[in-house]
Amino acid sequence: MKDLPTPYYLIDETRLQKNLEIIQQVRESSGAKSVLALKCFSTWCVFDLMRRYMDGTTSSSPFEARLGYEEFGKEVHAYSVGFSREDVLEVRAFADKMIFNSLSQLERFLPDVEGANLGLRVNPGISYSHFDLADPARRYSRLGVADKQALAEAAPLLKGLMFHFNCENDEVDDLCASLDTLGREYGDLLRRMEWMSLGGGIAFTQTGYPLDRFCTALRDFGREFDIQIYLEPGEAAVTQSTELVTTVLDVVRNEIDIAVIDASLEAHMLDHLVYRTTPSVAHPGAGDHHVMIAGRTCLAGDVFGEFDLAEPLAVGSRVHLADAAGYTMVKFNWFNGVAMPSIVVRRLDGSVERIRSFGYEDFKRSLS
Repeated sequence: MKDLPTPYYLIDETRLQKNLEIIQQVRESSGAKSVLALKCFSTWCVFDLMRRYMDGTTSSSPFEARLGYEEFGKEVHAYSVGFSREDVLEVRAFADKMIFNSLSQLERFLPDVEGANLGLRVNPGISYSHFDLADPARRYSRLGVADKQALAEAAPLLKGLMFHFNCENDEVDDLCASLDTLGREYGDLLRRMEWMSLGGGIAFTQTGYPLDRFCTALRDFGREFDIQIYLEPGEAAVTQSTELVTTVLDVVRNEIDIAVIDASLEAHMLDHLVYRTTPSVAHPGAGDHHVMIAGRTCLAGDVFGEFDLAEPLAVGSRVHLADAAGYTMVKFNWFNGVAMPSIVVRRLDGSVERIRSFGYEDFKRSLS
């Protein structure tokens, strides 16, 4: 591994498989199906492994839907906050389910999707997001239909409903409470449907999550309303499977030691900058040496965080940033012209493959 030039994302299939085995357990115990949320993770070099444990993919755009169709196979759920007619004509050819965000989009494109398995996103007015930025139930939300009467009138056109509101939901009590709310508020409508999606954001692969209770709640709900439940794991599928491996380029002193690495929070782990959260360091381990780790761009706030590490960092030190799969490779960018990290996979048999590296021609081609 030391001969691989940094930075690179290192996807460990053994770690990934642990999440996938939990997803498989939930599928078998609850009857709920799981489709990978490509908006979180679209790195298709590991789809051969993931498709063994999952039922397909769900998308937020025609590009994602096409990628799921071509590289993952199985079910393709095609959703978008706003389809164009060209999008609809493209996606209808391979999508198993087409999910519209609004009644106006459903009505506008109905002649183009005659006979398709159609769904509609519902905004039930509840959310577990810790961030207003990601809260689908925030004031003036454009995400989903809130008018119950209008939903009931559209029901004859539909086979399914998507309730995507579980952002950052790591409490099974909250999940059970939300199912009670959906049953109470939308029970009559659900009984007219074939399927429903609970979206993503349920942290059911985290250590210690009460899977038995989770599965029981899903199974009981599905039976009560005679409906197929779908989950859309993104983070849950890939959590703790990947590290961003970097090298220290410089250490400067300004009250504290600041290690500048050959990566960027802005360009390579953007969600942490957007939500003002701090990634964890997988290597070196924890200790008594206090240091700030910062990115190499000119953005003053391109800072990964302050850490207490087992060893001081020096030029040439390796730093592994943990949990670097979700919302990273789908968001990395060319800010400052900093080279994108390569994508590297450690396979189940222990072999290591560098799947893709990015150079000047990629940078140039992406901009004009």
